[in-house]
Amino acid sequence: MPEQTNTRIPAPLYAAAGAGDLAWQELRKLPAVVSELSDRAVASLKIANDAAGTTATSLKDKASTTDFDKLRDTAASSALAFVQVAQERAVAAYTALVARGERVVGTGVVEAAEVVNADMETTEEPKAVEAAPATPAPKPRKRASRPAAE
Repeated sequence: MPEQTNTRIPAPLYAAAGAGDLAWQELRKLPAVVSELSDRAVASLKIANDAAGTTATSLKDKASTTDFDKLRDTAASSALAFVQVAQERAVAAYTALVARGERVVGTGVVEAAEVVNADMETTEEPKAVEAAPATPAPKPRKRASRPAAE
C-alpha cells in the first residue's frame, strides 16, 4: 500500500465548510432583508403605476427606430465579456470559500489526521491464519436392526 504523503483536507471540503458558514451568516440577516425588500416593493409599485403609461409610449417609439442587427452584434460581444468576468468572479469566490472553510475547520483536524496516519503506518499487519490440515470425514455408523413388529 503506498504511503499517503498529503494529509491536508481537499479544497472542495474546505469550500463546502466555508459555504455553510457563509450561508448561516447570511440566513441570520434574512428577517431584516425581507422587511427592507417589502418596503422597497411597495414604494416601487407606486412609482411604476405613475410611469407605466409614459414608458410604454417611449418604448414603442424606440422599437420602431432600432437597428436590430447592430443590437444583436453588441449583445453577442457583451455576452462574451460577461462570461469572462463571471468566470473570474467564480474562481475568486471559490478561493474565498476555501480560505473560509480552512478557518472554520481549523488546523486541529489536520493534526488529528496526521496522528491517525502515523498510527496506521506503525500498526503491524495481521499475521496470516493457517488452515488446519483436512481430516477425513468419519464413516457413518450402521443402525442397529430392530426386531420386526408383530
